[in-house]
Amino acid sequence: MSTKRPVFLVTGNDLAPEALALLGDYEVVFAGKTPTEDDIVALCKQHDPVAIIVRYSKVGAAAMDAAPHLKVISKHGSGTDTIDKVAAKARGIEVVAAVGANAAAVAEQALALLLACAKSVVTLNERMHAGHWDKATHKSVELEGRTVGVIGLGAIGLRFARMADAMGMRVLGFDPYAKNLPAYVQSVDLATIWRESDAISLHCPLTTDNAKLLNTRTLAACKQGVIVVNTARGGLIDEAALLDAVRSGQVGSAGLDSFAVEPMTAPHPFHGEKRITLSPHIGGVTADAYVKMGVAAARNALAVLVKR
Repeated sequence: MSTKRPVFLVTGNDLAPEALALLGDYEVVFAGKTPTEDDIVALCKQHDPVAIIVRYSKVGAAAMDAAPHLKVISKHGSGTDTIDKVAAKARGIEVVAAVGANAAAVAEQALALLLACAKSVVTLNERMHAGHWDKATHKSVELEGRTVGVIGLGAIGLRFARMADAMGMRVLGFDPYAKNLPAYVQSVDLATIWRESDAISLHCPLTTDNAKLLNTRTLAACKQGVIVVNTARGGLIDEAALLDAVRSGQVGSAGLDSFAVEPMTAPHPFHGEKRITLSPHIGGVTADAYVKMGVAAARNALAVLVKR
């Protein structure tokens, strides 16, 4: 009789100790810091995991076929677009996500990027370090009384909306699936978002229907000088169209934490653009969120395995 423990494969280099403590009955295999899809397929062939916790890279049909005992794929976070859900469903593999575990972290990053854009934080910092004092010439954007359009009203979007409301902003929201919205969020269509927003913040999952939601046409429909913030998925934005809009002044500034291709490599068209503030998809990466997401991912996977 085999005493080999079933395997959890983690598509990353680590997992919070609190999450690992929940997986004591399993062997945990780590795929490394930046695993490729081929790496994950190879590890599935080698270890035949019963569960995969997805941190980085994609998990597609090839990985699923390489792991005949795979029962569940659990996202270390809320977005499951890196998992082939159609393939998983066809193979009877359940896909679960740590919804809301990183909501505070990502919403705070979105607010930080909005403020960085409105207050020219990065540019002024660079100028100060270079010995300049721009008080007589610089004017920031005051957000109180301005309108922010929030696209996607899940846990992250609603938390961001609450913070924007607390700053005195008018909050417009678009989400065809959201119900029982708080009074400070005015539910509108996308045309109203484009027409009336002084800032737009993206908080929706990436789907085939909303890929390149912000594009040449929709950006042209926005107010001139609109601020764009994206802490969701890079594929929601046509990056070439955004760059053109920033350079023309149609978009006043952009704060981006996610990109069409990750990791971003140099040279990139966004590099050197003073009115585009960049961060390396770390909105959900805080010490607290790391624990919350790891624990939720482990618990979600274990709950499925118990049912099986």
